[in-house]
Amino acid sequence: MKFQSNCFDIAARDRVAFIQSCWHRDIVDRLRDSFVKEFSNLDGRRVDLFEVPGAFEIPLKAKVLASSGDYAAIVAAGLVVDGGIYRHEFVASAVIDGLMSTQLANDIPIFSAVLTPHDFRSEGQAEFFAEHFMLKGAEAAQACATTLANYTSERVA
Repeated sequence: MKFQSNCFDIAARDRVAFIQSCWHRDIVDRLRDSFVKEFSNLDGRRVDLFEVPGAFEIPLKAKVLASSGDYAAIVAAGLVVDGGIYRHEFVASAVIDGLMSTQLANDIPIFSAVLTPHDFRSEGQAEFFAEHFMLKGAEAAQACATTLANYTSERVA
């Protein structure tokens, strides 16, 4: 059963879903940890954590969670690496398209922290992205908290 929402419903929900892919877990875990820490400083909602094998599986999990009506927002995190073949572009596009479609179909904000670096394989890049993902986690938390605060203020207005 599809749950229809609006900004008033969203503002009242007390949970946020965080979905992460498990490929390159050591790096994506940093984004997750940074998100959870920053979000807890900005918003009192509980963050439920979910894992999927790879980034390609994120949109379906987001759709299932969005359809439940349990979440105020959904955050998706992953790392899609250019391994020297075209597949990474296809995967990145499919993930973003799937998340956008789910967001629009379910009237729930979905934030993408699924990143596709241009150069991940060169020397020192893995270390750079490990640090960069910590920054992106905090930025995703700020975007999520700000959006939910805006929904709350729209309810009052």
